[in-house]
Amino acid sequence: MTTSRWTPALLPSLTGKTFVVTGGNAGLGYWAGEFLARRGASVVIAARNRDRAHRAISSIHTRAPRADVRFTELDLADLGSVQTAAEALSNDPIDGLILNAGVLGQSKRSTTKDGFELMFGTNVLGHFALTAQLAPTLLATPGSRVVSLGSIAHRFFELDLDDLQSDDYSSFRTYARSKLAVMLLGFELDRRLQKAEHGTRSIVAHPGFALDGLSAARPDIGSKRSPALVRTGLGAFAQGKDAGALPIVRAAADPLAQGGEYWGPDGWEQLSGNPAVVYARTRSRDIRTASALWNIAETRTGTPFVI
Repeated sequence: MTTSRWTPALLPSLTGKTFVVTGGNAGLGYWAGEFLARRGASVVIAARNRDRAHRAISSIHTRAPRADVRFTELDLADLGSVQTAAEALSNDPIDGLILNAGVLGQSKRSTTKDGFELMFGTNVLGHFALTAQLAPTLLATPGSRVVSLGSIAHRFFELDLDDLQSDDYSSFRTYARSKLAVMLLGFELDRRLQKAEHGTRSIVAHPGFALDGLSAARPDIGSKRSPALVRTGLGAFAQGKDAGALPIVRAAADPLAQGGEYWGPDGWEQLSGNPAVVYARTRSRDIRTASALWNIAETRTGTPFVI
């Protein structure tokens, strides 16, 4: 683990660049948006809740008064909403598409508007359809990047292509498999981009074990710090969501980041630490599984992903 702490201040100026952050109204997405805006980037918060998004914009403006931050409505659990958002976002260049939004866990199985299991439909299919529809814009923007959010949870389960709808439902297993699927598609996207000799790159990043209570307080978005004693106890193996956003920010904007990499904390078990290129389980880079999953995603979303 490195001793000097990386900070977003080490990034070059991002003035003139635009980053779209799904779920940028809270948590990791909020912090990624704030850090990018403070380096001069234009940030688009693509989220469901307009009020929460505008509170996030106000919070960012408190730290970066001149920042260009705006809102686009996006519900990843509704492919109609995804299409509408993609049409709105495709009018301007996109330097970075950060696929952050997602469903973490549901005690009972539920479905999206289109009938997909909620976590797979939101975390995987919604983002796949959004990226596919924004592909012409991304490919036309020199040096653009797509950053998918993986998770240490990908270590615990293999992907079952015959049960992507989680008919045999378990909340944590379904979440872990959805994140493994996200990683498979993220790495597969970069393979296809490089094969086609495009300059756009796809990178996967994860936040480690990141908790709101360990983050710096952001009252406007309802983020409060835990008591000092709790922070001391949790800080031994976890970090705030502000720190958890740093691998995402590096993957999206650091000139050193390369396509096909996996960024995360460099500490014990990747739970916390400095943002760095880290190891992902072999299952997340399996070409055969990724290709089959890609075809399934195209079919189920009705969205060809042309590169």
